Amino acid sequence: TALTASQHPTPTSQGIVQLKMDTVLGIQYEGGVVLATDQSNARSIVSYLTNLDKIKALTSHSAMGVSGPNCDMVNFTEYIEKNLKLYELRNEGTKLSTRAQANFCRNELAVALRKGPYQVNVLLGGYDEKTSSASLYFLDYLAALQKLQYGAQGYASMFCTSIMDKEYRKGCTEAEALKIIDHCINEIHTRFLINQPNFIIKVIDKDGVRTVSAGGDPADN
Repeated sequence: TALTASQHPTPTSQGIVQLKMDTVLGIQYEGGVVLATDQSNARSIVSYLTNLDKIKALTSHSAMGVSGPNCDMVNFTEYIEKNLKLYELRNEGTKLSTRAQANFCRNELAVALRKGPYQVNVLLGGYDEKTSSASLYFLDYLAALQKLQYGAQGYASMFCTSIMDKEYRKGCTEAEALKIIDHCINEIHTRFLINQPNFIIKVIDKDGVRTVSAGGDPADN
């Protein structure tokens, strides 16, 4: 039996707006996945932080970039992480594939949708050691699930999707994927009304989850 998630409130207009204000970017390349998120934590007209880490490592070789109110972001990511660890402990170290993790997340979002929805949109990326391949999945708070080669969450997707459409090519390298992410971030800084000064970028590949760069140090509280 999965760990029981605590009851959370029904969606509010403020929460839905927060989903769109945050930015999550993801690109699958040959041998891995790049995830990037803004590091701002804000509500209404107040900015609380500019060094928040919105990319949660789920296992040694998977992570999710999440947008939404901080309370749901923390509740959902920790709930998923702990249940994946519980599965591993109960099954003698067997880990779920990235596809299985995405479907587990999708099921939890669907169950919560009929009770008290998690106000989170997600890009989940991972590297499967058994198949030596990487994959990227799009999930939203309405429990939609789609496998992608690249994608974005939030209003910033209006600026970034066209850049990804133009510059992405199947089988691209890590350096090429990071370059596309940099172009997206530059466009956000140039065109987006909302101030998102800092971004954190992480890579998931055969060596695990690692941080490539962070505009603000998440440990600096």
